[in-house]
Amino acid sequence: MKPTPLLKKIWNGIYAVQNVVNSFLLLATVTIVVTQVFLRYVLKAPLMGIEEILLFPAIWLYMLGGANASWERTHIECGVLTIYIKRPLTMNIFKLIKAILSVGIGCWLLKWAYWYMTYGLRVQKTSAVLHIPMIIGQSAIFIGLLLMIVYAVVELLDYATALFSKETDDEKGKEGLQC
Repeated sequence: MKPTPLLKKIWNGIYAVQNVVNSFLLLATVTIVVTQVFLRYVLKAPLMGIEEILLFPAIWLYMLGGANASWERTHIECGVLTIYIKRPLTMNIFKLIKAILSVGIGCWLLKWAYWYMTYGLRVQKTSAVLHIPMIIGQSAIFIGLLLMIVYAVVELLDYATALFSKETDDEKGKEGLQC
């Protein structure tokens, strides 16, 4: 099943927005750190609460960075079993099981992230010095995990399609050689 052009455009648009937000957050994080270093070590006048401000773009950057890795399928993984798996069918089954586990664990974590976010909305906790609403950081966990799960589901569907398609990669290669 091939995605429609509209679906592909939406899919790539989400990723593009995510990259713009990540770029902005990275720039904000670097700017905040450089500002504090300049104020503290050059002017000898540190700005109180700047570390607290830094917390929020850092959380968002971390969670959206994880979502980017999920979209790009560049997760950090320990591929010990992939060294020993030689058959393409076995590798496809292994990838499918890995994707199922990723979706399952992600959904379990998303449940807890949702609970944490709703708790933050209910309690309306703020940061200690600047009284920034903590929901800004708490929502990053929920949104980041939600994006990771969406991308993991797409990965799962891709692996399932590859496993259950009539043509394996080896057969495609043989056809290419015969033509």
